Amino acid sequence: MASKVIPRYKTKHVSQVKSDYAYHHTKHVVTQKTERKSSSKSVSQVQAQAREAMAEQAYTIPVFRQRTAEETEEYQRVSKNVGKGLAVIQEELHRMKMTTKAQVESLAIQNEVKSMMAKRGDMLDEIPKMPDFLVALRPHTVWEKTPVKLFCTVQGNPRPIVKWYKGGVPVDPLSAPGKYKIENKYGVHSLIISRCVVSDTAEYSAVATNQHGTATSKATVTVKRPAGVAMSCQLGLVPHLTEIHASKLEVTLLDRFPVTFGVEGSSIRLLCNLVVVPDLPNVPPLAQWYRDDKLLKPSKLAEMFVGGGAASLTLPQLAKDDEGLYTLRIFTKDGTSEHSAYLFVSDATSSSAGAPGAPMSVKAFDINSDYVLVAWKPPNTVNEAAIIGYFVDRCEAGTDTWVQCNDAPVKVCKYPVHGLKVGHSYHFRVRAVNSAGMSRPSRKSGQVTALDAAENERLQGTDEGVPSAPGQIVATRNTKSSVFVQWEAPKHLKNLMGYYIDGRAVGSKEWFPCNHKPFKHTRFVVHGLIPGETYVFRVQAVNVFGLSDESQESSPIAVEPALATPSAPFGITMLSCDGSSITVAWKSPKHCGGSKINAYYIDKRDADTLVWKEVNLSAIMERICTVDNLKEGTFYEFRIQAANLAGVGLRSAPSTPMKCEAWTMEEPGPAYDLSFSEVRGQSLVILWKAPVYAGASAVTGYLVDMAKKGSSEFVTLNQETVSHRFLQVTGLEEGETYVFKVRAVNANGVGKASQLSEPVCAKALPGTKEIEAGVDTETGDIFLALEACEICETSKFVWSKNYKPIGDCPRVGITTKGRTSRLTFTNPDKDDLGRYSVVVTDTEGVSSSHTLTEDALNTMLELSYAIRHPIVPLKHGLNYEVLEKGHVRFWLQAVKLSPSVSYRFIVNDKEVTSGEGHKISHDVATGIIQMTMDTFTRANEGTYTVQITDGRAKTQTSLVLVGDVFKVALKEAEFQRKEHIRKQGPHFSEYLYFTVTEDCTVMLACKVANVKKETAFHWYKEDDEIVPDTPPSVASGACALPIPLFSRKDQGVYKAVLSDDRGKDTSVFDISGQVFDDIINAIAQIAGASASDLVLQCTPEGIRLQCYMNYYTEEMKTVWKHKESKIASSEKMRIGGTAEMAWMQICDPSDKEKGNYSIEISDGVKTHTRTFDLSGQAYTDAYEEYLRLKAAAFAEKNRGRVVGGLPDVVTIMEAKSLSLTCTVWGEPTPEVTWFKNEQEVATNEHTKVMFDGGKFASLVINKVSPDDSGKYSINVRNKYGGEFVEITVSVYKHGEQIPEPKLGHPKTAAPVPPKSPAPPSKTPTPSKSQTPAQSLRSPASTPASTPVPKSPTPVPKSPTPTPKSPTPTPPRSVKSPTPPRFMKSPTPPRK
Repeated sequence: MASKVIPRYKTKHVSQVKSDYAYHHTKHVVTQKTERKSSSKSVSQVQAQAREAMAEQAYTIPVFRQRTAEETEEYQRVSKNVGKGLAVIQEELHRMKMTTKAQVESLAIQNEVKSMMAKRGDMLDEIPKMPDFLVALRPHTVWEKTPVKLFCTVQGNPRPIVKWYKGGVPVDPLSAPGKYKIENKYGVHSLIISRCVVSDTAEYSAVATNQHGTATSKATVTVKRPAGVAMSCQLGLVPHLTEIHASKLEVTLLDRFPVTFGVEGSSIRLLCNLVVVPDLPNVPPLAQWYRDDKLLKPSKLAEMFVGGGAASLTLPQLAKDDEGLYTLRIFTKDGTSEHSAYLFVSDATSSSAGAPGAPMSVKAFDINSDYVLVAWKPPNTVNEAAIIGYFVDRCEAGTDTWVQCNDAPVKVCKYPVHGLKVGHSYHFRVRAVNSAGMSRPSRKSGQVTALDAAENERLQGTDEGVPSAPGQIVATRNTKSSVFVQWEAPKHLKNLMGYYIDGRAVGSKEWFPCNHKPFKHTRFVVHGLIPGETYVFRVQAVNVFGLSDESQESSPIAVEPALATPSAPFGITMLSCDGSSITVAWKSPKHCGGSKINAYYIDKRDADTLVWKEVNLSAIMERICTVDNLKEGTFYEFRIQAANLAGVGLRSAPSTPMKCEAWTMEEPGPAYDLSFSEVRGQSLVILWKAPVYAGASAVTGYLVDMAKKGSSEFVTLNQETVSHRFLQVTGLEEGETYVFKVRAVNANGVGKASQLSEPVCAKALPGTKEIEAGVDTETGDIFLALEACEICETSKFVWSKNYKPIGDCPRVGITTKGRTSRLTFTNPDKDDLGRYSVVVTDTEGVSSSHTLTEDALNTMLELSYAIRHPIVPLKHGLNYEVLEKGHVRFWLQAVKLSPSVSYRFIVNDKEVTSGEGHKISHDVATGIIQMTMDTFTRANEGTYTVQITDGRAKTQTSLVLVGDVFKVALKEAEFQRKEHIRKQGPHFSEYLYFTVTEDCTVMLACKVANVKKETAFHWYKEDDEIVPDTPPSVASGACALPIPLFSRKDQGVYKAVLSDDRGKDTSVFDISGQVFDDIINAIAQIAGASASDLVLQCTPEGIRLQCYMNYYTEEMKTVWKHKESKIASSEKMRIGGTAEMAWMQICDPSDKEKGNYSIEISDGVKTHTRTFDLSGQAYTDAYEEYLRLKAAAFAEKNRGRVVGGLPDVVTIMEAKSLSLTCTVWGEPTPEVTWFKNEQEVATNEHTKVMFDGGKFASLVINKVSPDDSGKYSINVRNKYGGEFVEITVSVYKHGEQIPEPKLGHPKTAAPVPPKSPAPPSKTPTPSKSQTPAQSLRSPASTPASTPVPKSPTPVPKSPTPTPKSPTPTPPRSVKSPTPPRFMKSPTPPRK
C-alpha cells in the first residue's frame, strides 16, 4: 500500500533517526543523530556541508547593473518579451542537464549533449550572463583505495573558466602525477581522484569565472577505511609507485582475479581481462606484477603475459614461497589502474601421514669460499607432531644430484654448509622431519657461488630462542566469507620472521592453518570461511629457532559482512497520478550493509528548479509512497535514501522527470516490484505486485514478456492471462541472462508494461537445496523445511503459500534454527494443500518451493499417526517352530527393543509364565521374544497371544492353532519326538535316494550315523534280501546298492535295514511311478549327452541307423524322425536297441525312405538330438550294400546242409551193423555223397547208401569189421553250396577193451558258387549240439554203435533264422553267411 506523506510545513514535530558507526581500527565511537529537517542544527558536519554546497546562492545585483527608473521600465518591457523564450530555454537546458549527469560516459549521449549545447549557444550568444551551476557538485563518501569523480555543469556567457580547489588550495595534477585528472568535455567539468586515501578527505570546490562574475560549488569527499580493513589496503601492502610510464592507452580492468587457493606442486593462473582503447596488437599496455610489495620479474617460476585483452601471471610449480598478496598494476593514460588479491598455498599431501609441511624461503647468507650459511623459515604445524629438526641438501649447479649436508637434524632454521669448492655454484634445499616422517623438500634456493666477497648479505641477530607468544588477538567482521584478525606483537621479538594464524570452527577440535608462509604484519584477512559459521583464531610467532607458544584464542565470531550504510535505492517508477499527487515505487538497495533496512526517505524537486525538498520526515517502511500537494502539469523529480542501523545511505540518482497529470486511460497502469525466486539452471519464478491504477475496470490477468539481456525481441510467455501474480518460467538456457516485463489486462485492454526487471542469470546458487517435506520422528508433526546454502545475520526466512506471505497463521508454525527454517502444520488437512515457497532475505536469492499434494499429505498423515500412536514395529509376527525332541518354540521378532521392554504370553486367555514345561526369554540385540514348550499335546490347541510394551509403544500379535493347522503342528512335534528317539540308536542320517553314474549305473545310496562295528546292514527288494558283490561298510557312513542295466524289470520296493543291539532303523525306496520316470530321465540325461552321431549299418533285411551311447533301454523317451515326422515301429520301419546302442531299420528300402533321419533322446528337461542325411550318394552306397547282403543271405539260407542226426565218433564191435543216418536240407534238394577216407562210398552188399524223400540220408554197413574203421564223411550240396560232416568209426573185436575215441576233423565241402551275384557267406551259423549217443559200457554188451559226442565250434548267430530240424537232434555244423560290411555315416563314428 502506498504511504501518504505530510509536507514539512504541516508538521509540528520532527522525528529523529539514530545511526551508530563502529570501527574496530579506531579507539572512539561517533554517534550521529540525523533529523530530517533542513533547518535542524543537529545535522552532521558532512551533511551540513553537502546541503550548503547544494543550496541556491542568494543573488546580489552588481553596481554596474543598477538602473534608473526609465532604464528599469525599458528593461521590464524587453524582458517581458524575452521571458517566455527564456522559460522555454530554461526547461530544455534542465532536461539536457539531467541526461548529461546520468549518462555522461556514454558517447551517444555526449554527442546529443554536444548538439544541444550548440543550439543553446546560438540562443544565448546575444545575452551576457554570469556563471551559473546547472548541476552542482555532490558530496561523496567512498572507501579507501577506490576512485571518485566530482563533476558539475556550469553555464555563462562568455563560457566560464573552472578551477578546482581542495580545502581552499588549488589542485595541481602535476604535483602528484597519476593522482588527479581534470577534464572538460561538452560543458561537463570533472575532477577524478584515482586512488583515494584517508588524507583525501576534504572539502572540494569548483570555481567558475567569467567577466560577469564568479560562481562556486562545493562538496565534501569522505574517504573511509572499512571496519575489516579489506585486502591490500588493510594490510598496508600496496606497492609504491616506482616510476611513471607515459601511455596513450585507456585501459579498464574488467574481470579480476579473486582471492585464490592453491596446493604445493600444482599450477595456478591469475588473470585480469582488460579493455584497451585503442587496441593495438603490437603495443600492449605496460603491466607489472607484485608479490607482497616486491616487483616480480618473468622467470620459469613466474610466467607473465599481456595481450589479447588480458593480463595473466602463471605460477607453474607452486610452493609456499609463492603465498602472498599479488598486485597487478596497469599503466594507463590517466595514471595507473591496480587490482590486488591474496594467494594462499597449502601443503601438498605428504608421502607419510602426519609428516610436517615443507620449509620455505631458503636463502644463503655469509657467502664465503669454503662455507655458506643457509637459513629458512619453518612450516606451520597445526595437527602434526612437533618438528624434531631439519636436513639441508646441496646440489651443484648444472646437475640433479642432491647431497645431504648434515648427518643429524638441526633444530634451528639455519645451518653453515662447509666443504664447498671455490668458484663452484650451488643450490640448497631443506627438509623438515618429525616423529611421523620426512616432509617434502623445499623449493631450491637461488644459485650461490662460493667466493670470498667483501660485501655479502649477512644473517642479522644474535638473540637465542623462539619469540614470546603474541598478545591479545581480536577478530572482527569483514565479508560474508572472510574475517579480519589482528593481534599484539610479542614482547620479545628475537628477530621475528612473521606469524602463523590458525583457525577452528566452534564445536570442532581440529585447527586448520590460515596461512602457510610467515606473515610479517600484525593483521591478516582470513578468507575461504563458511558464511554464517562461527570461528576462533590463534597466532604463533616464528623465527629461525622455531615457533612460539600459541596466543590466547580470540572470542568466537560469526562470518558476516561488516556493518555499513546501505547502497542507494534504484528503479524509481511512477505507478499512478490523479493530478495532485503521484504514487512512486522503487527497488531496494542491492547491498543492505549487513543490517536490515528500516527506513526510506524521499526528496522531490520541481524539474525547473535545483532545490530538493524533503517529502517525509518520518521513516517510510514500504517501497511505495504517494506524494501529495503537487501542481498539475508540473514535472517532478524524486530521489530516495535507505537507512539501517549504520545510518542513512547514499541517495539514489534522480528519477526521470514525472509530469503531474491525471491518468484517465481505461487500461490498467503498470505492475511493479518485479522480483525472482527459485532461480535454477532451466527455470525460475517471477513475482510482481498489482498495478496501483486499475483503469476503467478491474484487472483480470497479466501477461509476462521475456527477452535475453541486450535484446529488444520480447516473447510473451503466456498466451492466456494468469490471474495470480506469479509465473513459473521454464525452458531457460543455463547461464543465460534474461530480463522481464509484466503487463496488466482488464476488460478494456492491455495496460502499460512494467519497468524492466533487473537482469537475472539462469543459474542456481552453489549448494542450493530444495524444501524437504517430512514428519518429525519425535512429535509426529508434518513439516516443510529448508536448509539455506547462504545466510547472514540479518537474513529472515519468509514463507508463502501460493506466493502469498503466510504471516501469523494459526494453521502453521514457523521456527528457525541456524541455517534451517521449518514450517510445521498444526492440524493438516486438505485446506493446507498448495504450493509453499520460502525466500531467505539479504542473500543472493536463496529460495525454494514445494507443492504439497493430497497423496503426499495422506502418506505423511499415516506416518504422523504412527509416530503419535507408536507401536512396537515387528519384523515377524508370532510364529511357531518345532524343535528337536518335539519341543515347540513360539517366537516373534521386533525391529528394535529397548532394555526396558516388557511382554506377556497368553494362551487361551490365560497368562503363561516361565516355569516347568515353559521357558520364556528375549534378546534385545536381535529383537526376538520366544517361549519354548517342552511337551506339545492335544491340550495345547488354541490361541496364542503376545502383548509387548516398550516405553510408550505397544503392540500385540496372535497365532491361532486350531483344526488342521494344529494337527499339522502336532504331527510335526510327534515326528520330531520319534526322530529323537530313533537317533539314539543306529539310524539313517539320509534316507535312501538314487544317483546315476557316468556309465548309467543306478545307485541306491543312503547315509548312516551313530553306528558301531557290530551294526548290521541289509538290502531287500520286495522283502527278498539282496546280497551285493561288495558288502556294505557302515563304518564309512555311506552305503550304496548298484543296479546296472536298469530297466522296467528293476521296479519294486527296495528296503535298507540298519540294526544292532541298540535298535533298528529302516529306509524304504519305492522305484515305481514318478520315481521310476525320474531315474529313466537321469539315465537319459547321461546317455543322451554321450550319444554318438548316427552310424549307417546295412543288413540283409534293409538299412539300419545306429546310435551308440553309454546305455540304452527301451524305457527311455526316444523318438526317431524322418523329415521331422515321427516314426512308429512297423514291418517297414523296425525300432529297437541293445544295451549300448539304439537302432532303427528300414526294411526293403526304396526311394521313399530317402531323406534326413534323426533320433531325439529326452531327459525331461533337455532333448539330445543326432541326425543323419540318408540321401544322395550315401543312400546309393547303402542300397547297393543292402542288395549284396540280401543275396548272400538268400544263398546261405538255401544251400545244402546237414541238419542233424550224425555223431562225431562211433565205436562199434565187430560183426555188428552200423547205420549212419542224418537229416539234410537244401533248396533245391541237395545231392548227397558219402566218403570213407576221402573215397566215395558206393552201394553194395556190404555197404548201402540211401537218400529218402530228399531229407533223410543213410549209410548202412552190414557186419562191420576192423577194415571198416576209418573216417567217414557226408557231402551235402546243391547249386548254392553245401558242407562236409565227418564221423570217425572205430571197430573193435569182442573181448577187447573199448578203444578211446579219436575224433576226426570234420571238413566242410567247398560250396558251389551260387547263381546269385552275392558272394558266399564266410561266417558259420551256430547251431545247437547234437544229443550224444549212448556209448558201450563193457565188451560183453550187445554190439552196437557207440557215438562219441562232439561239440561243433561256436559261431555267432545268424540274423536269419535256421529252419527247424525234423529230428530232435540239432545240426552239428552249419555254415553262416559272411558278416555284412558296415556302411559308414558321413559324420565321424563314435570313438
